[in-house]
Amino acid sequence: MTVTMKPPAPAAPPEKIKPTFRQRLNVWDVKASPYLYISPFFVLFALVGLFPLVYTFYVSLYDWHLLKGQGDFIGLGNFAEVLADRFFWNSLFNTMSIFLLSAIPQLAGALVIAAVLDQNIRGKTFWRMSVLIPYVVTPVAVALIFTYMFNEQHGLINSVLSNFGIDPIMWRTETFPSHVAVASMVNWRWTGYNALILLAAMQAVPRDIYESAAIDGAGAIRRFFSITLPSIRPTMIFVVITSTIGGLQIFTEPRLFDPTYAGGPEREFQTTVLYLWEMAFQRQDFGAASAIAWLLFLIIILFGVLNLALSRRIASSDGKRQRRRPAVKGKQK
Repeated sequence: MTVTMKPPAPAAPPEKIKPTFRQRLNVWDVKASPYLYISPFFVLFALVGLFPLVYTFYVSLYDWHLLKGQGDFIGLGNFAEVLADRFFWNSLFNTMSIFLLSAIPQLAGALVIAAVLDQNIRGKTFWRMSVLIPYVVTPVAVALIFTYMFNEQHGLINSVLSNFGIDPIMWRTETFPSHVAVASMVNWRWTGYNALILLAAMQAVPRDIYESAAIDGAGAIRRFFSITLPSIRPTMIFVVITSTIGGLQIFTEPRLFDPTYAGGPEREFQTTVLYLWEMAFQRQDFGAASAIAWLLFLIIILFGVLNLALSRRIASSDGKRQRRRPAVKGKQK
């Protein structure tokens, strides 16, 4: 006699417990709160950054007058007109020239000042605050001081030169002297600011490395070039990028250096932003001015990409050198 065993009946699935409102609120808070925390930045960027950029490109596609408003759609006609204008290329040359005359001495001077302030000197706080005074002074006051210094007739510099029998320099009516004058204003204002940024990076370098190098016989100059500069290279790249963006957008110094003309009587030191201002508010051509703004934006993006590529190449070359050193030491053993 065989007994057949019936399989056990499947257990009933457990009832799903519905989460309470508080639990759903907690889950939503965990998922959504990070986006809410960072949303103010993106909202402000969309309002004051992205929207003006897009709207400027929209204006550049029309024959847009300052007083008459929007005109006919002309596509890329404003861009073609600006690129064919010799004054645009003259302003671009002036911008690059002033940028090079200001950025290179500015970075070198900031490095020297930061290295001096990084030493154990008396009144360090006083000197560190003093280098920031030119940055705090208003640009109008700086322009007045340098305008009197570089005056062609009765300026301080030409008066000193005349005492040595040297002919006066035409600081406003010649191209290169005017670039030197404007660049000196930029350097005087921004060198101390960049020096403090580099000083903060120098103070983050461990002092044990300097002590070990000094014990090995490395002098102050050798420690500066072999330890300090490689350690603060990311900060130097940051300073170079910010100086590049600011140098290509220079407006205040050349505008206040000669208020009568927009960049000199023959446009000797008219920068691209100053040319943009002239096109928008003197010629009242907002379409062409918007095209100039977008061309300048593309040039700044190009310089930023070049700086980024150069910094990555330098970082990769440093990494290869560091990987080679242990291999060389192993072979020597």
